[in-house]
Amino acid sequence: MSEVDRVPSPAAPPAVAATAPEEKKGKEPEREKLPPIVSAGAGATAGLDRGSKGQISTSSSFISTVNQKKEAAESRSSPTHLVFPNIKNVRDLPPICLDVRQKQRTSIDALSSEMKTPVLPEPILPVQPKTMKDFLEDVEKAKSSGDWKTVHDFYLTMFDSFPELNAAFKKDASASFNTIEDSGINAKFVNAVYDALLNTPQDIQKTVLKGIINSLLREWKGPRTKDDLRAYFILLQNPQFNNTSTYVIYAHLLRQIATLVEADHHFLVHWFKKLSQKRFKQLVERLLQFISLRLFPAKPEEFPPISKCSWWIPSASKVLALLNTANNLVHPPLIPYTDFYNSTLDHIDLMEEYHTWQSFGNSHRFSFCQYPFVISIAAKKIIIQRDSEQQMISIARQSLVDKVSRRQRPDMNMLFLNMKVRRTHLVSDSLDELTRKRADLKKKLKVTFVGEAGLDMGGLTKEWFLLLIRQIFHPDYGMFTYHKDSYCHWFSSFKCDNYSEFRLVGILMGLAVYNSITLDIRFPPCCYKKLLSPPIVPNDQSMPVGICSVTTDDLCQIMPELAHGLSELLSYEGNVEEDFYSTFQVFQEEFGIIKSYNLKPGGDKIAVTNQNRKEYVQLYIDFLLNKSIYKQFAAFYYGFHSVCASNALMLLRPEEVEILVCGSPELDMHALQRSTQYDGYAKTDLTIRYFWDVVLGFPLDLQKKLLHFTTGSDRVPVGGMADLNFKISKNETSTNWLPVAHTCFNQLCLPPYKSKKDLKQKLIIGISNSEGFGLE
Repeated sequence: MSEVDRVPSPAAPPAVAATAPEEKKGKEPEREKLPPIVSAGAGATAGLDRGSKGQISTSSSFISTVNQKKEAAESRSSPTHLVFPNIKNVRDLPPICLDVRQKQRTSIDALSSEMKTPVLPEPILPVQPKTMKDFLEDVEKAKSSGDWKTVHDFYLTMFDSFPELNAAFKKDASASFNTIEDSGINAKFVNAVYDALLNTPQDIQKTVLKGIINSLLREWKGPRTKDDLRAYFILLQNPQFNNTSTYVIYAHLLRQIATLVEADHHFLVHWFKKLSQKRFKQLVERLLQFISLRLFPAKPEEFPPISKCSWWIPSASKVLALLNTANNLVHPPLIPYTDFYNSTLDHIDLMEEYHTWQSFGNSHRFSFCQYPFVISIAAKKIIIQRDSEQQMISIARQSLVDKVSRRQRPDMNMLFLNMKVRRTHLVSDSLDELTRKRADLKKKLKVTFVGEAGLDMGGLTKEWFLLLIRQIFHPDYGMFTYHKDSYCHWFSSFKCDNYSEFRLVGILMGLAVYNSITLDIRFPPCCYKKLLSPPIVPNDQSMPVGICSVTTDDLCQIMPELAHGLSELLSYEGNVEEDFYSTFQVFQEEFGIIKSYNLKPGGDKIAVTNQNRKEYVQLYIDFLLNKSIYKQFAAFYYGFHSVCASNALMLLRPEEVEILVCGSPELDMHALQRSTQYDGYAKTDLTIRYFWDVVLGFPLDLQKKLLHFTTGSDRVPVGGMADLNFKISKNETSTNWLPVAHTCFNQLCLPPYKSKKDLKQKLIIGISNSEGFGLE
């Protein structure tokens, strides 16, 4: 298969450096090396070829399909409802790159010069028909006179072919191509033409679609020139593709873009990131809608049978992956990563998608897990929970079989990870129990406090997590350093003989995810990035873990003052060597002793200069966030993955791991009020009205205390307040009593206080003094 036919895999394509095309009168400057596209997680665009050769939709067939809806469409008044005229003598749209799998991937750089795809010279373009000013004047004249002929002729000519598109929109038709960062397209003109299109008469809109069909038919084969890429870039922005009647054409456009070679995809990625936030978001929303409506069509007869167009969703997903990559290259991103979530996928069989991905991976079966950025955190939590449940059941079943095979009586306790700890020796007892029961970590967790009469229905487990985390993260304990400027903890770099307690913290975080419990841990985002480096524990124990690329931004999230100082060093305009007198050496205080470490061999003898200061800053940050805490973090990493070892982790972003571990800190007490259930009270009762008046008026810290008092955590789970199943029950006791909570059931027992002042006073006392069961 030729280089032209290759489709980049969403797993981790190799870095590509495209060969600079020749100009008509010489050679252009060499293109810069392009970063690899790594946006879509593990998997492949393999689903692009799911239709067989006999299943490829033809232009004539898809036009006839839409023509069947002509009468219905003509009755609609909206200019965006489109119909197509009969187009005769249009040849079939041929199959595009049906075989997209390749055993060995080779970057363009790795090919010998004689093997490289020949680069075509810039084509001779038609003369640019109009300027933006001319076009807007024509539109205004047409609106006032009702004569749209001039505008119609412009659209007819412009969309007739790829060369005409480029002639219309290139900033300079004769200019050579200089950089990957600039598409050479007049974006304002493109926006003006598309904004005007939706308000033009129906015949003009049909003309544009006819032109796109003909362009796609002509341009389906052969090596791509830069102007082909520009045309695809322009066509993808067409707002007509919001309408389902255009989806057959849209699908073929997406398919052609999806099957471009990697080098072309890199150009499109860098052009996408230059779009305005508004236009970029429109592209993403259009693709998400296309996928949703193909999965759950409002009118199934509107689209070809799924067997004839199984490549629609894989093609759209691949183009969406290019946009996601572009978004990740921009700091800050153009849109939040959550805008790529497709909530429609929450309603499909997620475990079937997951098992397909697990079984076939980077092969011929498409799965949305190949493109995890479209799967919402709520859906990912479901996958992880069900995967965890299956592992729990498997481990418990094996324990039962082992017991029976040895002719021993089965004991229900063997189905659980049973923790028996003393409050006075919480850390040491927990460490001992987890070490002894390492084989049981994937069983359901149950906690017992020695000497206390309490049956763990969830509340004791929550309290165990809370007290253990509070003790381990206390500054006097010395494992973690709390940074007041950033309100977060970071690993202490102090050397020690035993790193088992760091492993314990990792196990705790893993157990929390595994048992769907949120923890009040304040680690910076960098920690979760390191926790997924790599997301699956390597088989080779000598391979480093928890090491990731770090920047000044990562350091700023932990030590903002130091990060600012290093940024000042990078921008300093004077003589760095003479004014700072620094070397490639760092000093740290450990138990009152100042120790020095070289950032590179012989670093104490290498001065920091204007020329090498970038290297110094990078080595300094890498030392602080990676090397100086390697053993501590490696123990933490292995502890977490000893519980959460699952391919499902490959689906997660670092930010999503943080939400799974800690929940969301954003409290919405109005949402809690809407979802609260009542037992013995009605929502209109005076006591309940007093309660919500008081709670909604609480400052944030008291609202968090209330949440912690009633649920054992002050964070909101992934599904939001509704997932708490919060209940207020009537406590038929004296109104002199304080409120009582059952954290295992997220239940608040509230006496019928007679006044709002009394309720507020008792509630504040109760939620501010809420530790332990008080039982001996």
